[in-house]
Amino acid sequence: MENTTLNIGGVPEHFNIPWHLAMENGSFAQAGLQLNWIDYPGGTGAMAKDLRSGALDVAVLLTEGIVADIVKGNRSNIIQEYVSSPLIWGIHVPAHSSFETVTELEGKRYAISRMGSGSHLMAFVDATQRGWDPTALQLVLIGDLQGAREAFRKNEADVFMWEKFMTKPLVDNGEFRRVGETPTPWPCFVIAARQEIIETKKAALQQLLNVINNATQQFMADKEAAVQEITQRFDLLPADAATWFASTQWATGGEVSDNLVALVLDTLFNLRIIDHKPNPASIKTSIYSSGTI
Repeated sequence: MENTTLNIGGVPEHFNIPWHLAMENGSFAQAGLQLNWIDYPGGTGAMAKDLRSGALDVAVLLTEGIVADIVKGNRSNIIQEYVSSPLIWGIHVPAHSSFETVTELEGKRYAISRMGSGSHLMAFVDATQRGWDPTALQLVLIGDLQGAREAFRKNEADVFMWEKFMTKPLVDNGEFRRVGETPTPWPCFVIAARQEIIETKKAALQQLLNVINNATQQFMADKEAAVQEITQRFDLLPADAATWFASTQWATGGEVSDNLVALVLDTLFNLRIIDHKPNPASIKTSIYSSGTI
């Protein structure tokens, strides 16, 4: 049987270890799939751009980021929830910064990877939850985590929001200081595919989800092995890896509900990131039936 090739993107973070384990042990190949995995240090905004261009067929990205981009014309759909727990965003300042608390950061210079990224959208969500005017934030485009480190060193940004365990080594070594944290109000990661791929390679996508759902179930079932993988691959202390693992829940087949999409749409609309709210069913597709989830 000839393999189906899919170009898939994801962030180079611990959430995606199950994908790499499944590729390394041949699970996708056994299912007739050839995955070309592409790491995206720039995050969801960069992946959404490549879904639009056709450079990617499938992506594992932040829920709020892909929902916003689909509303703005990205011809892709969410095909499954991936991580059902929220993402815990750390709110960071340079270690030498005079800012000691989050309350001092209103209207300051926020480093974001790109417009429409999770670091952009969650800066707005967090500001709104604190009663601030999100439009007063000064946005500094930095590309990725390395760009944020450079912006801090050059005093070009005051604040940077990123997943708190990925930045923990930089907090531990005295480069960053975490002054607060905020969780996403929804499950953090979903799997999305271009509509063209959904229409022409539905069977391959079904196989893809079957493999990754089995892989995440296996990953969650063996805490000791999972913590060891996280520690080795991402230079985290075993205690930090164990804490992160305990707080993370993979969906293993969870479909995205209308209510979840409606919550994200309402939030994005109220933040004026999107200018209209489409039917939630238009944002997602079930590849296991002819209709929407």
